Amino acid sequence: MTRLKKILIVDRELSYRELLRDALRNQYEVIDTGDYGEAASLAELTSPELIIMDVDASTQKGVELCELLKEDPETRDIPIILITSFNQREDIVLGLQSGASDYITKPLCLPEVVARVESHLRTQDYYGDLEHKDLLMLLELSEAISVTRNPNAILRLIVKKMSKIIDVERCSIISFSEDKKITVKASNDLEKNEEIKLDISRYPEIRKSIETKQTVIINDIKADPIMASVRTHIADLDYNSIVVIPLIKKQSVIGTFFLRTVSRKRHGINDRVYKLCQLAANIAANALENAILFETMKTAQEYFEEISIRDDLTKLYNRRYFYRRMQEELSRTSRYDVPLSLIFFDVDDFKRINDTYGHTQGDKVLMKIGKFLKETARESDIPVRFGGDEFAIILPNTTANGANDLANRISASIRHQQFQNLEGECITISMGISTYCRKAQVSLDDFVKLADEAMYKSKSQGRGLVSQL
Repeated sequence: MTRLKKILIVDRELSYRELLRDALRNQYEVIDTGDYGEAASLAELTSPELIIMDVDASTQKGVELCELLKEDPETRDIPIILITSFNQREDIVLGLQSGASDYITKPLCLPEVVARVESHLRTQDYYGDLEHKDLLMLLELSEAISVTRNPNAILRLIVKKMSKIIDVERCSIISFSEDKKITVKASNDLEKNEEIKLDISRYPEIRKSIETKQTVIINDIKADPIMASVRTHIADLDYNSIVVIPLIKKQSVIGTFFLRTVSRKRHGINDRVYKLCQLAANIAANALENAILFETMKTAQEYFEEISIRDDLTKLYNRRYFYRRMQEELSRTSRYDVPLSLIFFDVDDFKRINDTYGHTQGDKVLMKIGKFLKETARESDIPVRFGGDEFAIILPNTTANGANDLANRISASIRHQQFQNLEGECITISMGISTYCRKAQVSLDDFVKLADEAMYKSKSQGRGLVSQL
């Protein structure tokens, strides 16, 4: 009896573990746990062929576990698929940098999960039907796509390569939009930028693939029951076989695309053609996702730069970015004689909150304060997590009076915030303000020190105060 391949699922949420277990248990031996500490031991003990884990963005435990597994010689070669929300892009990047092979975004699309698992667990034997020219084409396609960020160019490249390597009448990539329209985005028999609309009622094989998110293979269009509703329309067609393969990714990422080929072959779709189409579809899906992901940024460099200047916990700007921007704002202020103010504050008795309620709860307090600052800051303001429970706000074009008014509003708002699981605790902050005066000409370090000293003046005089130097 053939041994089932093992998959380890790591997720704190039982509902997601059960969902994945039900989707995979017919084909694989599934082991699951909600304990990230236990997961490392299970991986070493059971030697799974694949690990699926939630990133757990609130604690970064998924990233830490990924790093731990990749450092262990016993587990470093096990592929890891991350599960995360698409809007947590920095967690995706951190996970991939830690050694993960792939990621899937929530809410989970089970056909996508199964397809991705299958692709990671395929053995060399699976590719035995492919010819040497097929492998060269796939390699050439992958290399060409790796330097292409234009989604339409990627689609045209795929249909061009596929139509040359396999004996098909037509190779097309079709999109299905939320308004129920299907459009041929690229085809080997269309001009470069030409698109055509299709009536979905005339293409039941596409409709079935849309509904099931599964591959549809028609080996005889004249006899297959799927084509019964259009039998009279296809009677004169000189092709016999159809393959429709969904390019499965989240609809919010790339839309729903389908690779469709039609052929005159009388013996139906053989394993070679099917596998080649499936592999091309996988390459296309990954390439399209990457292209559209980076299309939202001016450059990939800008994206990674943004991650490097953000605090992991609060997503505010970090200390390094603070000093860079302070230097820029001081130079601008000195040159154009415009006001510049700086607010420093920390959370009163934060150590007691950590000691009483735990560091996880303390982190939630900091996260909520960070969220509040992002929501209340003006477009020109620069809110920063300076370190620990210390925060700063750079206020360009802001006088001492303006900074004082803002500081008092923030202090009052945080005092009235409700913090979950803190049993009625009133969170207060001690704030200090410094304002740049061109006549005084202070250095960056001195300017920061003045705000810091003002903050400690507030702290020495009581809780929840605002001081200015």
